[in-house]
Amino acid sequence: MGSTDETKAAVPQGEDGVALESVPPAVAASLHDGKMDHIADVAVDMVHAAEEEFTDEQYRKVLRKVDWVLLPLMWICSGAQYADKVSVSTQATFGLIADTHLVGQQFSWLTSIFYIAFLVAEAPGNYILQRVSVGPTIAVSMFIWGILVFCIAAAKNFASLMVLRFLQGAAECTTYPALIYITSTFYTSQEHAHRSVIWGTANAGMDILTSLINYGIGTHAKEHPNGLAPWKGISLFLGALTVVLSVITYFIFGTPREVRWLTAEEKRIAQARIVRNQTGTDVEKQPWKWDQVATAFKDPQTYFLFFLVIINSIPNGGTTSFGNLVYVSFGFTPLETIVKGKIPQQCLSIITFIIAGYITLKKPGMRFYIMMASVVPAFAGMLALALLPRQGMLWTRWGCYLITIVGNVAGPMIWTLVPSNIAGRTKKSVTGTVLFIAYCTGNCIGAQVFQAKDAPRYIPAIIICSCMYGLEFVVMFFWRLYYIWQNKRRARLVADMGLTPEESLHQGALNAESDMTDYENIHFRYSY
Repeated sequence: MGSTDETKAAVPQGEDGVALESVPPAVAASLHDGKMDHIADVAVDMVHAAEEEFTDEQYRKVLRKVDWVLLPLMWICSGAQYADKVSVSTQATFGLIADTHLVGQQFSWLTSIFYIAFLVAEAPGNYILQRVSVGPTIAVSMFIWGILVFCIAAAKNFASLMVLRFLQGAAECTTYPALIYITSTFYTSQEHAHRSVIWGTANAGMDILTSLINYGIGTHAKEHPNGLAPWKGISLFLGALTVVLSVITYFIFGTPREVRWLTAEEKRIAQARIVRNQTGTDVEKQPWKWDQVATAFKDPQTYFLFFLVIINSIPNGGTTSFGNLVYVSFGFTPLETIVKGKIPQQCLSIITFIIAGYITLKKPGMRFYIMMASVVPAFAGMLALALLPRQGMLWTRWGCYLITIVGNVAGPMIWTLVPSNIAGRTKKSVTGTVLFIAYCTGNCIGAQVFQAKDAPRYIPAIIICSCMYGLEFVVMFFWRLYYIWQNKRRARLVADMGLTPEESLHQGALNAESDMTDYENIHFRYSY
């Protein structure tokens, strides 16, 4: 984006009065000549539909339908993936370690290998998502990882567990990117955080449901010690649940262009709703653009995202695998860990997620404030755990560890910055890949931070987690400042061009529908 072009006062106009300066060359030429090519035709048609074709009531009706169909299934699928991913934490308290003869750091590697596989498969997984319909992609991956979770019940040693966890990580790599992609194609920027937080509560909600079922499995195993080992029963239950869900997702998931449960008019309304995002709609598939790859790596957002997600994921990687063992270190039994530890903690998580989602929906511009506020109790709770005396104070330790769950709010809200603030189909795909590479890297590190030699209290790991929460606060603060600066700078440039806010909004939407990136589109405003 050249500074000379940005500051021109006189802006060329097409036959429909659209400012042409920041329209991609192919679109600008065709508009100027009165002969719109296919790209220009689609772009202008969709912007026109968003501005004049539909009423607010039509938008609300389609939104209600989308919410009732998509959100429950997104919630269940997100929760199932989380439950499958962290099941080894619960299984560890029910005999997995002893029955499979794990020693030293081998249990930590069951988490690390999952994220290593996730990382390796992320780029090809995102490519497949861009080239194939979303529903079949998620359905196949869920079916495969459900079978793998089922097979964990038959594992007898470290080697077999490592192979299964690696394959499981590779199979699960498309789910979260797909959920973010679906959210971006059906919801406006102001709705992204709220809807993502809703399906983000599934991590806690499904954990509560599966914990209750796991409690029943554990109780039954305690009463029948010669029967099926409880950790094996947990794998059989979670694997079967995931396989059933895979069939349902095949028929429900997709973008507005792909789904079967919207009429042709409802699909157009759903697409028109999100034109205001200025991140492009899913009217048709876009080709891979290498110039957008280069743009992604020039954009400071990419680096803010990469480092912040790593910092956020280090505590997550450790506590998802070792959280139950931390409760055991307080003096709880494995069954008490479920009903007195995990369930209360996850209930608090759901409450904080709901509050955070409601605030972001009703008060724009609060996303970063909520993320920053959420890591404060997590920082304080972890630090207090590290400083408390070695013995006693059971319920004080319980309370300190309970409040660390509030820090989980930040993770899903960080991810929503991608659909809200990244435009350009290829650039969005590249940035999403960077996000999940960072996610995997942080989780791998987090699992290794908890060292077997530091058991049962894991004080060095808890101190590191506390420091990460503090560092997270600082990075969020500066990222928000960057967005404020960018929006003010762009507003000045648009004012110098002599455009009204309405003209700028129209031009920004036209640019986005032509697959222009947010980095190049000076009419784009970042959401924070």
